[in-house]
Amino acid sequence: MDLSISSRWFSVSPPPVSFNSNNCMILNPLLRSWNFDSRNFQIKPLVSRQNRPVRCQVLDQPPMDDGFVLEDVPHLTNFLPELPSYPNPLEKSQAYAIVKKTFVSPEDVVAQRIVLQKDSPRGVHFRRAGPRAKVYFKPEDVCACIVTCGGLCPGINTVIREIICGLNYMYGVDNILGIEGGYRGFYSKNTMMLTPKVVNDIHKRGGTFLRTSRGGHDTHKIVDNIEDRGINQVYIIGGDGTQKGAALIYKEIEKRGLPVAVAGIPKTIDNDIAVIDKSFGFDTAVEEAQRAINAAHVEVESVENGVGIVKLMGRYSGFIAMHATLASRDVDCCLIPESPFYLEGQGGLFEFIEQRLKENRHMVIVVAEGAGQEYVAQSMPTAEEKDASGNRLLLDIGLWLTRKIKDHFTNIQKMTINMKYIDPTYMIRAIPSNASDNIYCTLLAHSAVHGAMAGFTGFTVGPVNSRHAYIPISHVTGTQNTVKLTDRMWARLLASTNQPTFLNSSDISQYRVDKEAINNMKITSV
Repeated sequence: MDLSISSRWFSVSPPPVSFNSNNCMILNPLLRSWNFDSRNFQIKPLVSRQNRPVRCQVLDQPPMDDGFVLEDVPHLTNFLPELPSYPNPLEKSQAYAIVKKTFVSPEDVVAQRIVLQKDSPRGVHFRRAGPRAKVYFKPEDVCACIVTCGGLCPGINTVIREIICGLNYMYGVDNILGIEGGYRGFYSKNTMMLTPKVVNDIHKRGGTFLRTSRGGHDTHKIVDNIEDRGINQVYIIGGDGTQKGAALIYKEIEKRGLPVAVAGIPKTIDNDIAVIDKSFGFDTAVEEAQRAINAAHVEVESVENGVGIVKLMGRYSGFIAMHATLASRDVDCCLIPESPFYLEGQGGLFEFIEQRLKENRHMVIVVAEGAGQEYVAQSMPTAEEKDASGNRLLLDIGLWLTRKIKDHFTNIQKMTINMKYIDPTYMIRAIPSNASDNIYCTLLAHSAVHGAMAGFTGFTVGPVNSRHAYIPISHVTGTQNTVKLTDRMWARLLASTNQPTFLNSSDISQYRVDKEAINNMKITSV
C-alpha cells in the first residue's frame, strides 16, 4: 500500500517569477493569487514517525526542512504486506453519490497546531479521517465486535449505535458482536449479536447498552478469544486506561500476525484526553451541570447569607467546572485541581466569602472533585485506595469544604450562614447525550469504521482543530489534558467571577518566569 505524499504538492512549473529589462520582478499571470509569504516556494520534506518513510519529490529545488512531522498510525500491511485490497463499496452508495469528493486522499493531513509564526516549524500532523478508495476487508468476511469499558458518559450508546449502522448501511457488514461487561466479556463469553434494529433507539438512553466494568484486562485471553471467534475488527470505547489496553491488544495481534484492525474511540467525561479538541459527552455534562448550579443559586438567594457548594466531576482536570462556571454567570468562585487555593488569611477563600456575603448576601461555589485533595487528606487521614482501573479514590472535597466554611463563620466570625451542598455527579454522567454530542458521536463512530475498513489499526479517532483525524493511541494515553492556568480561558473565568487567584506576588512572578513548566505540570495539591 503506497501511503506516500505525492510530489505534485511541491513542483512549480512554469517559473513563478521573471525579471524585465529594468531588473524588476514580474509575477507569472497564472500565479498572481499566490502569497509569497506563505512558503509556497519552500520544500516541505515530510517525516513519518512510523517505520515507513513518507516520500516526496521536488523538481529542480534544493531540500529545505520546515519542520513538517507526520505522526502516522499503523496499517495492517505493515506486518501483512501481501494483504489484498478491494474497491470501497461507497463507490456505489446512493448516500455518497452526490458527494463532490467521496474519498479522502492519502495526502490529506490535519495540523495539530494552526496558529504559527512566520518562521516557526510547521509541526506535528495526523492523517485525516474518512473513507479511502481501497478497503482491506470484504464486507461478507467482516466479523466486528464492540466493547465499552470504564465509567459512564453521555453518548456511549450513540457511538455504539452509529458503529453498527455505519458498518451495516455504508459497508454492508452484517456480522457484529457486542462484548458485554467490559474487557472481561471477551473471555467470559458474554456476547450478543447486534443489528441496526436491535440498537435502533438506544441513543435515547443514558449509560451503555453493552454494560461496562473497570479492570479485567488480560491481553492474551482477549486476543485468544478474538482469534477463536474469527473477529477481524475490534472497536474499543473507553478512557485512558481502556485505550492503553487497546494498544496492548494491537501489539499482541501484530505479534501473532492476525489480520485484525483495532480502533479506539476515546471516552471521558472530564475532557482530559490529550490532542483531541474535546471528548464526547462533555457538552452534555456542562449543560446538565447548569441545572445543579441554578438550583444552588435559587436556594442561596432565597435565604440570608446563603452559601451554595456544587461539586462537579474532574479528577485531575477542571474543564467541566470551568466551562459550567463560564456558562452559568451565577457562580462566584470556581476551584479546580490545577489551581491551588487556601482558606485563611489575606486573599484566602474565607475572606472572599465574607466579602461576597456583605455585597450580595449569598454566593455560589463550584468545586471540581479533584481540587484540594491534599488539604482534605490532612484533616481526614486514610489509607490511599484505588479503584479497579488503578485510579486513586478521591476524598469528598464538597463535604469537607461545606463543614470548614460553616465552622469558620459560625464559631470564629460569629456569623449565621445557610449552607447548601449539591453533588450531581451521577445525574450528570448517566443522562443521554444532547443534540450536539449526538452529532459528534456519529462522526467519531463513522471515522472509526472508515479507518478500520481502510486497514488502519492501533489508532484512535477524534477532532484536531475541528478536523477528524487518526491518532496513534500512545498520543492520547501518554499525557492528560489539563486546564492551563496561563491560558486565556482561565483568565476569562477569573474576570467573570472576579474571584482571587489565590496566588501571592512570588507565585505570580514564578508563573511568568516559567510559563512552559506551568503548562506542563499537573497541580493536585493546595
